[in-house]
Amino acid sequence: MELDFIKEMFDSIAPRYDFLNRLLSLKQDVYWRRTMVTALDLPDNAAVLDVACGTGDVLIETVNQTKNPKLMIGADFAPGMLKLAKVKLLRENFSTNVQLIAGNGLHLPFAPNTFDAVTIAFGIRNIMDRKSALTSFLNCLKPGGKVAVLELATPGNKFFLSLYLFYFSKILPLIGAFFSKHLKAYDYLPASVINFPPPNEFAAIMKQAGFREIKWRRLTMGIATVHIGQKPLYKDR
Repeated sequence: MELDFIKEMFDSIAPRYDFLNRLLSLKQDVYWRRTMVTALDLPDNAAVLDVACGTGDVLIETVNQTKNPKLMIGADFAPGMLKLAKVKLLRENFSTNVQLIAGNGLHLPFAPNTFDAVTIAFGIRNIMDRKSALTSFLNCLKPGGKVAVLELATPGNKFFLSLYLFYFSKILPLIGAFFSKHLKAYDYLPASVINFPPPNEFAAIMKQAGFREIKWRRLTMGIATVHIGQKPLYKDR
């Protein structure tokens, strides 16, 4: 099954995941996460769910940007990622209102209207049924709550696109395989990004799932995109 392959892949690369993220993005991934959390404009005492939380970077950034967070939950289906996230959260000495759970975006074990925001960074492209995942996010958001989706993308500029695709398809897999010792993981990454829908098409999927006030922003010459959507205050008629 595809889900099993992705879970095994992320478990395998977990020990080198942060290092390779910084190296392969030239540390732009830190800026991208910060930009995503800032774009949410979270209220005080916010309750936030981070789906596909990985090693906890978005959780840490969210806590750092939020006054008196009420509840922060990170969910991931890869045990190796959750173990590393736990270590990082303990190192940051965060309070007990930051929690980690095993789970995936299609089956979230939360009551409706629980969170002020749901975030997912570099995870939505690994879910084939994206509309169902977004619908799941919508369900556990409070009315007026926001979703933030950060994902890698392909640049629009043709010249930069050709350079980017050469790096992404030829150089990145070699570096990733060398450091992670996982031959398939960094072949899968370029393919999954290239096949991900462009911003306007993904925004349309968000709308189909029920989100409104949808906007997006391209980052670092278009190699990443942040999408923001809001749950309506009232059900659409």
